[in-house]
Formats: sequence, C-alpha cells, structure tokens
Amino acid sequence: MSNKYNRPGVYVAWRAVTYRSVILMILGGLLLFTAAMHVAFPKFTDSTVKAAANISTALFEKVAGLAPPIKGSTIAVAQQAHFTALDGTVKVKKGNSNTWQSADYNIPLDKGDVVQTGSEGMAKVVFNDGTSYTVKQDSLIVIQENSANDQQQTNVAVAVSTGTVDLSTATYSQGSKSQVIVAGATASLAPESAAQVHNDPKADQHEILMKKGTGEVTRNGETVQLANWEKVSFQATQPHLEKEKATGPPTPISPANMAPIFTAGESTKDVEFSWTPMANAVAYRLRISRNPYFSSTLVDTRVNTADVTVTSLGEGAYYWMVQSYDSSGAESIESEKNRFTIIPKSRQKEIIDLELDPFIQHGHVIEVTGKTQAGARVMVNGREVPMVGTDGSFHYFTPPLPQGENVVTITAQTAQGGVNTQQKKVIIQ
Repeated sequence: MSNKYNRPGVYVAWRAVTYRSVILMILGGLLLFTAAMHVAFPKFTDSTVKAAANISTALFEKVAGLAPPIKGSTIAVAQQAHFTALDGTVKVKKGNSNTWQSADYNIPLDKGDVVQTGSEGMAKVVFNDGTSYTVKQDSLIVIQENSANDQQQTNVAVAVSTGTVDLSTATYSQGSKSQVIVAGATASLAPESAAQVHNDPKADQHEILMKKGTGEVTRNGETVQLANWEKVSFQATQPHLEKEKATGPPTPISPANMAPIFTAGESTKDVEFSWTPMANAVAYRLRISRNPYFSSTLVDTRVNTADVTVTSLGEGAYYWMVQSYDSSGAESIESEKNRFTIIPKSRQKEIIDLELDPFIQHGHVIEVTGKTQAGARVMVNGREVPMVGTDGSFHYFTPPLPQGENVVTITAQTAQGGVNTQQKKVIIQ
C-alpha cells in the first residue's frame, strides 16, 4: 500500500477543511462583489442574478460532495423505556450516578440504568419495541441495550442480576432483537413470545422458562431452542444447559376476567372459583389479592379439587390466580391473573368524574394521564391501568399503536358500579 494511504488521519481532515474553507471564502467574495455591482450597475446585475444563483448552487453541491457519504443503515439511536406500573418499594440507579432514587413514572430509563424491587415491591417496565418486563419482589435488573436504527430495527437487552421477572415481546420488525441475560446465558425471544426468568446467585440456581412462543438460549457456545412450556436450568459449574418440559398451569374459568359480580344488597358475597383440572395434579394453590402483582394476598390456600368457594368477600376489585402441584410436590408456574369486581346492584348506574390531560405521543406509544374518582379502576383500550393513586390520578403508556388513525378509549369504574367512558382519536404517522 502506498504512503498516501498511510498519512495520519489529522492531516487528511485538515486538508478537507482547508478546501472547504477556501471555497466558502470564494463564495463569500462573489456574493459581496455581486452586491456591489448591483448598487453600481443594477440593470446589468439583474440579468445575471439567475446565472450567479446557479453557479452558487453548483459550488455548494461540490462542497457538500467533499464529505464522505453517511451509512445510515448502521447508525443506532438510543431509546428510553418507561415505568407503566409501580407498587411498593422500587429503586432506580441511573447509569451515570452512584445514588439510588425512588422510582417514579416520570423517570425515563436508559442503557446502564438499574431497577431494584424490595420485598413488597413490584414494577413493570415497557420498552419502545413493546417488550415489557414485570420485575417481581426482591429482584434487580440492568438495562444492557435499548436502541434502534433507521430501518426501525430495535435492540433490547436486559440482564437479570437476581430475582424473578416475567417478560413478553410484541410484534417487532425483522432483524430486531429482544434478549434477556441470566448468569452468562442469553435468551433471544421471538416476536409475541413470553418467558419467565429466575436467577438466584446465592443458591446457584438459574432458570429460563418459555411460557408462550419460541426462543433460544445460548451459553458457552451451546444453543438450545425453547417452545411453549419448555425451560432450561443450569448451575455455574455445569458445562451444559438442562432442558425439560415444564408443567403448565391450570386455566382460570370462574370468575371470568373483568367479570362484575353483583350483590343483592349484602355487604359481602360468597364467590365460587373454578379452573381446568390438570391430569397430573394432586392439589392446587389458590391466591386472591387486591393488586395485580400479588405483593400482598387476602387468600392463599391449598385445595384438592378444581373448584372452591370463598366466603365473605367485600365490595371492590380482586385478582386471582391458581397453580397446580404434582405427586412430587413440584409447583407449576402461575396461571393468568383474572380480575373481577363485586358491585352492589342498586348503585350500578352512578356517573363518576373522569378528567383527561392532553395525550403525549412517544413515537407509536401514547402517554395517558388523568384523574378520576378515588377508589375507581381505569381501563385504556381494554387494558387495566395497574396503579391508580389514592386521589384517583393515573398514568399509563399504551402498547405501540399501528400507523394511521387510532381510537383510545378510557373507562373509569368504581366498585359501586359508577362508570365514565371517554374516547379520543390519535393519528400515528
């Protein structure tokens, strides 16, 4: 290779700047000369303005051509994630800070940020590509990557340092990646997939369970494919991943999700719970909570049948889920969480307040804030707003909406049957 290719980079940059500066100085001189000529000889200069403009345009194009072409397809742009639900003690440490702060809906999450939940804390984090992480109690995660390029290909990676998280992916473009890292193992999830990750460094127990869709786990050069209800587990000293079929949970039947249960004037209600029986199950665990994260429970009981009646439940909203036990005592993963509301029938037509702030658009995601009656629950496009403040204020980020015109429907409802629904149109370009 000749010496001209080995010249220092500083010299090459200096030469480019010098050429550009000279050309710009010439253009400036021409402009000054033209202005002076226009004052002295207006008729002559009027006839040459167009020609001068064409020459200037050509010269500017030449100057622009001195710069190297931009390879836009490889440029990654950093993005931010957001909390969409918080409950109990949740702390955040920004990547550029050494101090912890209490989590807040207004805190954007960037690459390098750390999220930690306490023994009574739960948090949900949603990324721009639609990937969501529900961080359970006593857990810590680190955002390793969150970027996108000009082809709308996204790259999200989160490391689970300790604890348990549930994650799900949305429909993202081909070439995008959504990964979770656990003790040196990297799981890559396909679009519209869901998994649960557990990491216990003290006990040296690490597990990745695929609940829906497909994915693959790579560790030490080994790759294992996972489908529905398949999982891999390993310890630090094990050279290989252990793959096995996991026991799926029962499916909740009654009360159905979002079902209202009306009372006939009584202050409490007896409610029958039922779910699909599992062939290898010898017992079931039923849990009922007032919050969707089950950070506290009202009922936590073990039964031998696929149905049970719980007595004396008061007015208001409840969540319930069930798990099964096999003959060895192994417990299945948690079922889906169904929500139901006990409502006094005589008061079900009350109209309640619902005030909405102007929507804030973040690309395909809409940020919805507002205030309703204290104690009410709020739904946005059929999805539950997990946390509503004691004063009725709420904050919610929608899943990514498709391009074009969309209708956002917000419904507030009280345990007494009061309701208010509002709709707004948004255009995603």
